[in-house]
Amino acid sequence: MGILVDENTKVVVQGITGKEGTFHTRQMVAYGTNIVAGVTPGKGGEKVDGIPVLNRVKESVDIYKANASCIFVPPPFASDAMLEAADAGIDVIVCITEGIPTLDMIKTVHFIRKCGAVLIGPNTPGIISPGKTKVGIMPGQIHKQGAIGVISRSGTLTYEVVDQLTRVGLGQSTCIGLGGDQIVGASFVDHLRRFKEDRGTNGVVLIGEIGGTAEEEAAEYIEEEFDKPVVAFIAGQTAPPGRRMGHAGAIISGGKGKAEDKIHALKSHGITVVLNLGQLGKTALEAFRGS
Repeated sequence: MGILVDENTKVVVQGITGKEGTFHTRQMVAYGTNIVAGVTPGKGGEKVDGIPVLNRVKESVDIYKANASCIFVPPPFASDAMLEAADAGIDVIVCITEGIPTLDMIKTVHFIRKCGAVLIGPNTPGIISPGKTKVGIMPGQIHKQGAIGVISRSGTLTYEVVDQLTRVGLGQSTCIGLGGDQIVGASFVDHLRRFKEDRGTNGVVLIGEIGGTAEEEAAEYIEEEFDKPVVAFIAGQTAPPGRRMGHAGAIISGGKGKAEDKIHALKSHGITVVLNLGQLGKTALEAFRGS
């Protein structure tokens, strides 16, 4: 079945008339995503490949019943775009934008949660339920419909993991990029709860990285409440303390967030941890056999 998005999801693209917005809109449409409208303030009445451009997100909800948003808006304005989407009644907000000011994100995440919406990102490749829909920038051709959920803090590692899963015959129910910034809309635990309730998901691959304590929190939740097999990988095993490794959230500081601590936490809670990324597909096949 998958979680959050499916073939019935109606997407509005905020920033559709920009270069990135237009390019990835076309990629999403080619995959089969139902994009009902785009939004660029001041350009209402235009069209992008036949898709109507509106001035406000609320119009896409009122006229076209949009229930998901994909945001391609520059960092200084991305927070307002997310706030507008939540205020308009959008259920799932996917923000691709990287480099949004941290103080902006604090108030944005609080408001979105208050509205009852789900924020994926920012700085995320998005979410895809293979064979149904994709909301974001991930390469659709490497995905295969199936029963394994994927949750990742890294965009490019998501692609590598999905490709390995597909090559060993393990299709995916839904794949989610949490986002690489310090403050993101949802955690591993948030999505694990959704996968727990999804009858179409038989197991989960969790891709973490250095920085923060999200993986340790996920490990505790998995042992206490999650009844499906989990395979994990932690990126940044050779990263030196104090150096940011590509993502704003991937930094070891204050003695917390080291790869070895995360690996130990996962293993101590009975979770299969892959140390060599190249072996993830093979390990997952063994771990999920019969699931």
